[in-house]
Amino acid sequence: MNALNITGSIVAMITPMRQDGGLDEGAFRALLEWHIEMGTDAVLVAGTTGESPTLTFAENRELIAKAVRWSGGRIPIIGGVGANATAEAVELARQAGEDGAAAGLSVVPYYNRPEQEGMFRHFTAVADATKIPVILYDVPKRCAAALENATVARLAAHPNIAGIKDATGDLSRLRAQKQSAPEDFMFYSGDDGTAADFILAGGHGVMSVTANIAPRQMRRMAAAARAGDEAAARNLDAELRPFHSAQAAQSSPIPVKWALAEEGRIAPALRLPLTPLAEEHCAAVRAAATRARRANDQANDTPLEAIQL
Repeated sequence: MNALNITGSIVAMITPMRQDGGLDEGAFRALLEWHIEMGTDAVLVAGTTGESPTLTFAENRELIAKAVRWSGGRIPIIGGVGANATAEAVELARQAGEDGAAAGLSVVPYYNRPEQEGMFRHFTAVADATKIPVILYDVPKRCAAALENATVARLAAHPNIAGIKDATGDLSRLRAQKQSAPEDFMFYSGDDGTAADFILAGGHGVMSVTANIAPRQMRRMAAAARAGDEAAARNLDAELRPFHSAQAAQSSPIPVKWALAEEGRIAPALRLPLTPLAEEHCAAVRAAATRARRANDQANDTPLEAIQL
């Protein structure tokens, strides 16, 4: 198997944009450097939180390639390579491999709602087309289709399919899938609200939206959970839970981009059809982000080293 040795907190990084809708490369690079400084374990570029549905193919490839180049091997870069057309997903995965990504994250085809056999063939084609490990991404709420456990087991036998990101929040799926997957198959939570429980139950990490706001605190929580320190993991997660919940105010990444813009890290820009955070949600998102930032700023790296795997 094309092994994937990435664990812990993987930020599902937003894509900074200018007010005219173009990519803000300066802000993108600054965020990447900040995550390296904060000790984030890996960066997911051009995922859902990165507004992948509105990125062009050229922009998707550009973001992944520049993240790889600018990071200079200091942090693994996972590229978003999902599409609901198999030929497009294949091309994105091939390009991400050529550009040096550590892995490619490929989502269940959305809108066209394939059957399980269609999903199996889709992901097999993607994995066959690239030299980097492929991570399945199961997010039924967005895709209107879900990978069944039996299909995950079939796909996990592919030598180039190395893991799954599960955004369902259903821990019973993790337990069932671990029983039928190879020992080195990786399991990542895609749901911040249940990530601590997911990792404590045997998951390897989280692809996190909250890590955009509090990367060090999220990394500490994931490390504590990986070490089996339930009390520490829950205490660290407690400071982040309000922001986990605040993400539901409007479609992601609307709340997290608003919070980052208020902090001055990015411009307050989204691409249609996403719209700015509604005024009625601003106070709650601001309070939750402030609490998460405070915990992040007060975090001391020394205790982390004692529990880090």
